[in-house]
Amino acid sequence: MLVNTVKDFRTAIENNSYPLKQAASMKAAFMVSPVGFRLDQQTAQDNEYMLMDQQVDVKLAMYQHQQLARAMTDVGVPVITFPGSNETPDAVFPNNAFATTHNNRYVIGSMRYENRQKETQRQDIRTFFGELLGYEKYEINHADAVAELTGVLVPDRARNVGFIGMTERVDDAGAKALDEAFSTDLMFQFDLAEGEYHTNVVMACLAGTACVIHKGSFADPEVVEAIADFYPERTLFISDEEKLAFAGNCISVTDKDVFFSQTAFEALSVNSRQQLESWGFVLHGVDVSELEKAGGSLRCMIGEIF
Repeated sequence: MLVNTVKDFRTAIENNSYPLKQAASMKAAFMVSPVGFRLDQQTAQDNEYMLMDQQVDVKLAMYQHQQLARAMTDVGVPVITFPGSNETPDAVFPNNAFATTHNNRYVIGSMRYENRQKETQRQDIRTFFGELLGYEKYEINHADAVAELTGVLVPDRARNVGFIGMTERVDDAGAKALDEAFSTDLMFQFDLAEGEYHTNVVMACLAGTACVIHKGSFADPEVVEAIADFYPERTLFISDEEKLAFAGNCISVTDKDVFFSQTAFEALSVNSRQQLESWGFVLHGVDVSELEKAGGSLRCMIGEIF
C-alpha cells in the first residue's frame, strides 16, 4: 500500500503496528569492484556530495573495497564481488541498480543517467540472480519510470515497510513501481529537502528496530515526526556534521552489527554511539574514504541478497 501524506501514513500505522515478520538482515551481499572507478560528470549534476575537485586513487579504492568485503565476512556475511568496468564509473554503488526481495525476486532499477543505465544491462549480474539463484525478475522500464532502488527507497525489511524520498532520482511512476517490486505492506512517499538526491544518505532503518535520520534533509518536518513515532524511543536524530560525514548512510549488516564508513564512525557524537549501543547494536567503522569522493558511502556499496 502506497501512501503519500503524513495523515495517511499515521492512519496506516494506527491501524497496524507492522510487526517484525521476516528476516531483518541479508543472507549474503553482492558488490562491484572499483575497476573503472572515477568521478562521473553526469551524476555530479545533482549529487552535491561529490568532490569533483579531487583526484581518485584507484588502487587505494580497490584496497578499501576489499577491506569492506573482508569486514562483512568477519561478521558472517558471504560476499560476492563482480568486476567493475571503464564504461560504468559509478558501478561501485550497485544497490541503486539491482536489489532483491524476500520472495525470491530480483529488481532491476531505472537509473536517471546514461552511465548508470549501462549498469542495469549487465548480463552477468542478471544471470547470477535469474539463472544461478533462480530469482524472478522485476525490471523497471526506463521509458516508464525513474527509480534508483535502495538509494531512493529505504526499506525496513523486517516489517516489510518502505520509505521513499522524492528527488530527481525517482518519479511518481517509479515510486509505484518500487511499491509493487518490493511487495511492501506499507510504502510512505514524501519529499526530501532541496539538494538531496538519495534517501539512504539521510536515513537508515536498522534491523527493523531502530531508525537513523537527519531532520533537516526532509522537506516537511511532520514527515520526520511521523517516522520517529513509528520507531518510538528508537530514533537517532543525527546532526548536520554527522549527516555530511555519511552517518545516515549506515547499514545493519546483521541483526546486531551496524556498519558505518570510518568517516561517519569518527563523526558520530558520544551520545549517538551510546544510544545505538544501548539498543544492542555493535558499531563498526570501515575506511572507504577514497570511494566516498564519488558522493556515496558504505551502504551504497552493499547490495543485499535476501
